[in-house]
Amino acid sequence: MPPVFRFAPSPNGYLHLGHAYSALLNVRRAQESGGRFLLRIEDIDPTRCRPDYEQAITEDLAWLGITWELPVRRQSEHLAEYGAALARLQAMGLVYPSFESRAEIARLVAQRDADGGWPRDPDGAPLYPGAAKAVPAARRGELMSSGAPYALRLDMDAAVARAGRLDWDEAGCGPDGEAGTIEARPAAWGDVILARKDTPTSYHLSVVVDDALQGVTEVVRGQDLFHATSVHRLLQVLLGLPAPAYRHHQLIRDDEGHKLSKSTLATGLRTLRAEGVSPAEIRHRIGLV
Repeated sequence: MPPVFRFAPSPNGYLHLGHAYSALLNVRRAQESGGRFLLRIEDIDPTRCRPDYEQAITEDLAWLGITWELPVRRQSEHLAEYGAALARLQAMGLVYPSFESRAEIARLVAQRDADGGWPRDPDGAPLYPGAAKAVPAARRGELMSSGAPYALRLDMDAAVARAGRLDWDEAGCGPDGEAGTIEARPAAWGDVILARKDTPTSYHLSVVVDDALQGVTEVVRGQDLFHATSVHRLLQVLLGLPAPAYRHHQLIRDDEGHKLSKSTLATGLRTLRAEGVSPAEIRHRIGLV
């Protein structure tokens, strides 16, 4: 079977040079290995994802000379599959609801910081500080039935105990040059959110389900997702899903050394295209000539 690669952007903004690098690198590796290249639209967030952004994604990729297999997988069309995976984890007793608002969580973190500091995950966000695991099952049911907002979290301690030691083979490198066999450390992320009342899946859950169902064998993505691989390996083992090979690549950065991001309004490919920049010049700028 030929290797399968994928590029999986979210339609919550316009593609920039960093996306171009990742997409073109996946295409190059697929071509070199006689593999397949898939486009996946990660649109599980209805508040930020928009059809016009998805259209812009396909236009920009086509302008770069990229083609992909059809049909394109859109996560919003596969919520039942993520729900089935979540139900399996729930049946293992590895999922619990938490009911604190974001403001309440911020206050808890501030209190714990004042008491000597509170741990952060590899992305710098504070770990979940609440005590929802101690809420009796009957009370949890009452709160959920009442319509109260909630997040469904992975009981990380129980999940790690069930899965045992985990690792992955890194063909690229992490932010600090990590390569080779990498020991997964999912506990560094705390009790991650797997779904919310109004969003029935999360990035962590949907990405491992998608990769398995699409037969993805090679995950080529940015170093900003290197540490998240620990959570993905944990979920793959818990759900009995195959593990693809991982290759994390360098990030394209601005003149101040910051990674390009939609949230910081990095110059989009569509803007560069409108300014007369050619696809060949894009490849030159990102070092993929």
